[in-house]
Amino acid sequence: MHLVIVESPAKGRTIKNILGNGYKVLASFGHVRDLPQKELGVDLKNNFQPKYTVPAKARKIVQILKKEIAKADNLYLATDYDREGEAIAWHIIKAVGLDKSKTQNPKLKTARITFHEITKPAVLEALRHPREIDMNLVDAQQARRVLDRLVGYKLSPFLWQKVAQGLSAGRVQSVAVRLVVEREREIRQFIPQEYWQIEAELAKKGANQTFKAILVAKDGQKIEKLAIKNQKQAQEILDDLEGASYQVQDIQVETKTRWPQPPFTTSTLQQEAARRFGFSARQTMRLAQGLYEDGLITYMRTDSVQVSPLAVAQARQVIAKKYGHDYLPAQGRIYKTKTIRAQEAHEAIRPTDLSRQEILGQSDRQKLYDLIWKRMLASQMKEAVFEETNVNIAAKNFGFRATGVKIKFDGFLKVVGQTEEAKLPVIPPLVVKEMLDLKNLKKSQNFTEPPPRYSEGTLVRELEKRGIGRPSTYAPTLATIIERGYVEKIQGKLIPKEIGEIVNDLLVEHFPSIVDYKFTSKMEEELDEIAEGRLKWQKVIGEFYEPFAKVLKEKSQAVTKKALEEDYDKNCPECGKPLKIKIGRFGKFLACSGFPECKYTEPLLENHVGEEKSQKITQEIAKEKCPQCGKNLVVKEGKFGTFLACEGYPQCQFTKSIEIPANVPCPNCGGRLLKKRTRSGKIFWGCENYPQCQTAFWDEPQTKRCPKCQGILTLNSKLKILKCSQCDWKENV
Repeated sequence: MHLVIVESPAKGRTIKNILGNGYKVLASFGHVRDLPQKELGVDLKNNFQPKYTVPAKARKIVQILKKEIAKADNLYLATDYDREGEAIAWHIIKAVGLDKSKTQNPKLKTARITFHEITKPAVLEALRHPREIDMNLVDAQQARRVLDRLVGYKLSPFLWQKVAQGLSAGRVQSVAVRLVVEREREIRQFIPQEYWQIEAELAKKGANQTFKAILVAKDGQKIEKLAIKNQKQAQEILDDLEGASYQVQDIQVETKTRWPQPPFTTSTLQQEAARRFGFSARQTMRLAQGLYEDGLITYMRTDSVQVSPLAVAQARQVIAKKYGHDYLPAQGRIYKTKTIRAQEAHEAIRPTDLSRQEILGQSDRQKLYDLIWKRMLASQMKEAVFEETNVNIAAKNFGFRATGVKIKFDGFLKVVGQTEEAKLPVIPPLVVKEMLDLKNLKKSQNFTEPPPRYSEGTLVRELEKRGIGRPSTYAPTLATIIERGYVEKIQGKLIPKEIGEIVNDLLVEHFPSIVDYKFTSKMEEELDEIAEGRLKWQKVIGEFYEPFAKVLKEKSQAVTKKALEEDYDKNCPECGKPLKIKIGRFGKFLACSGFPECKYTEPLLENHVGEEKSQKITQEIAKEKCPQCGKNLVVKEGKFGTFLACEGYPQCQFTKSIEIPANVPCPNCGGRLLKKRTRSGKIFWGCENYPQCQTAFWDEPQTKRCPKCQGILTLNSKLKILKCSQCDWKENV
């Protein structure tokens, strides 16, 4: 009997269907050995030797594997084609005792097989070319595991002692949090600059079709974006243009080419799935894993954009049949990976059979497959060709410019759809010195915008650009920083929670190398060198750990919890001692400086209620008494918004949230949109039916609808701007 061991039952079923009789396929259900949960599991005095154990959940599986191995003639370890899969194969050998000289089956032949895709040709080819386990790949995985264990198990207790119980630190996760925190602070410090734009709506003489031209010059000098600073300056220009004639001064026609993008890597797939469908990185990888295990796509953890010659040939056949030979370049396209230290031996993510566009299963699964199918097919199609027309128009001493684009050949856009460039308006045929009709001349107010918050997709892109993390780590890293409460996701954007900022600041100040971008990237490079056999993993760990342990010992003594406390201008209502601002698991709070004798605490409230003192709150306070003690209820404001609390606090700790609804129902489910706060204190409007409905807006939704697309309008009261939540329409109020 031939025995094949894989990680998952789904993958096993696909391989069993390929191999048929004579083969038995079993699943290990992931790792069968790991570092112990309740201890460090790394021998610091013995060259960082890991202490692996078989977890309780894997013990039954190991016994089954031992029993079946004893009956087999050949054992094929067919775990995934990456470092993690190589390590799982090695751990299986160790767990069942095949590394020992004496086994229950001395005639057994053991081999490692790998494939990029679970198809009959690929699996049979792998069986024809078995190999031994690559210990360089195993060592690279061991090094990452030991590194992460040392950071997590040594640094997390420091945070427990100095900040609060339950916190954690991680080699990659802490860097990801730092990126989110620094971006949020850029946004907070950003000061919007007002600027105005002048737009002319023009047409050929006697024609109804109009096109837009933007004011770009005065007296032959270019007008910079921020040059028109206020409404007064804009109106002066409109006054100067009163009665002006508009004449075509110059026409420039240029042919431009847009090339298709390469097939997906792990990170680009996560980015595009997040942009198109709002999928989280974890959701994308879960769906991709299922597609791979069912034999529908190639391996989904890869940083390479290369594809096999056979796949290129099949893509060209499908293109010729479906779209015609006009869409085929003279020869197949070859892509080179630009990612730092990419694994070029791997393939990009592509369908295993491009003749299949529709698959069975849930809609999200079909969406992701369709995305992969279109990207792969488009990557082998001809480029798109545009004709871009720029028309310079003179009006008195002012210059306007109109830009239009016409598609001459759609090429790969036939599959993926139009780009933003292709959606620009078409300008009617014009000639130099032609006079134009002015249909409308208007001014519009604009404001510069801060850098956008990261989405999961853009954070993955930033991590990849900096060389931090690898295809297998992006999704778990993002999931970890959200699940551990350092970052929250609202309306698809990542926002640091208060405790995330506190922990980040502590690590940046006292453990700068742990959250240093270049240092973390260098560690990734060294892990790659271990995988290539050019570095020994113990040496890499030693060079990291010795200075880390020294700093940790110094900081454990030098940094005290009291040093992190802040003074507060209020005394304890129970004992009269000063209150202090302290840090807890969820952020800052007030506590008596007399602790532990006095255990008084209260939420850290803001000094003002501001907009929350609406008529609704006033009426509610006037009519309500505390249902527990009968005393008056007073308005207070905490990190999560305004609430009612008994004036008899702390003896009576009754509180009641105040729900401030928007004047418009949720556009998705009809529920109430309520004013809420993030953990960092930022106000947003979210649906009362969360988490079933995740509709949310940063600015207050209005009853008025967008005149352009009928979408929900939101009001930014600070900037006095009314904006559409669905399109680019906005208006000064």
